[in-house]
Amino acid sequence: MALFTGKGDGGTTKLFDSPQGVRVSKSSPMFECLGQLDELNTLVGWCKVAAPPDFLVGNEQVKTLLHDVQDHLFTIQAEVAGAAKSVPLTSVEALSACINGIEKELPEIKTFFVPGGTEFSARLDVTRAVSRRAERRLVTVHESGDRVVSETSRAYANRLSSLFYALTRLANHRAGVSENPPKYRDQP
Repeated sequence: MALFTGKGDGGTTKLFDSPQGVRVSKSSPMFECLGQLDELNTLVGWCKVAAPPDFLVGNEQVKTLLHDVQDHLFTIQAEVAGAAKSVPLTSVEALSACINGIEKELPEIKTFFVPGGTEFSARLDVTRAVSRRAERRLVTVHESGDRVVSETSRAYANRLSSLFYALTRLANHRAGVSENPPKYRDQP
């Protein structure tokens, strides 16, 4: 497979389910969504390589958990591109259980927190923000009718920002970094 074909030089490309000879503009909301999911997947990989090897979530290394998230993001991308794929309900349930398990280890949330703390938590926080943006694009594509995205894939995408928020807080908590609320400074 060649790294490039030049067929997209005119600003169009094909989807999995494109009829023979039909190309779609790269400005399509579907490609914006695919790009956001791709960006999210690369950020998850960036977090994965920074994860301490002894950072466990339950009995699982966080690196393994993050790799699983990447696999699911590829599934969602394939679905948006027209493949007959979707995230299984069991994966949504497993992610929900994982988030609930992390939450039990953390102090109760009473306010927003200023991002930062450790290199790893900062990476997770950036990933959380991009996750929310990717989910918004996914919902936009679904609601536009350009592509039906399964309820389970949309639910999984919704859980991801919660997962990254929980992991951010967990990374700071385990590092002994205190969570500081914003001061909401008004103009003098």
